[in-house]
Amino acid sequence: MNFPVVLCALALLGGAAALAAEPPAAPSATPVKHPTLKSCNREASARQLAEKQREQYVKDCLAGKAQGAPQPPAPR
Repeated sequence: MNFPVVLCALALLGGAAALAAEPPAAPSATPVKHPTLKSCNREASARQLAEKQREQYVKDCLAGKAQGAPQPPAPR
């Protein structure tokens, strides 16, 4: 056999294997259980907290302890 025929056969086999592979898993529809750092920082900015108070608020918010921290939606 000559080289181009072998190369074409390998390309066809590789393409078929790629098509037969399973598609990537869909992202999970499970809601986030804990607020994110971004949302906690946004909340701290809205409350105009600074330095130690802000640091403590963000820490408590991430732990779910902060008063008025964003709460995850209840599962249905």
